[in-house]
Formats: sequence, C-alpha cells, structure tokens
Amino acid sequence: MHNLIEILTEPDNIAILIMLVSTITCTWVAFREAIINDKLIKEGKKEKIYERMTQ
Repeated sequence: MHNLIEILTEPDNIAILIMLVSTITCTWVAFREAIINDKLIKEGKKEKIYERMTQ
C-alpha cells in the first residue's frame, strides 16, 4: 500500500489521479440520477423527471 501511495503522489501522476477521481464521481452521480428517475417512472411520475432536470 505504501508503494501505491508513493507512486500516486508523484507530480507526474497527480493529473491522472484527479481524472480518476473525477470519472468515478461523475459515474456515481449518473447512476444515482438513473435510479431516482427509474423510481419516478415506476411511480407513474414521469413528468417529474423533466422538472427535476430543469431546477
């Protein structure tokens, strides 16, 4: 684990680490929104999806 942290904190790899964290965060947000939208569709509130997107 120490070696991994040492490699990731080298100046050349900081940009890669930032891109990795950003990608994971954006993917998590997208899946979270998809689950919420699926619940709204199942509840018959399909029109609420657009309202949530435009707030």
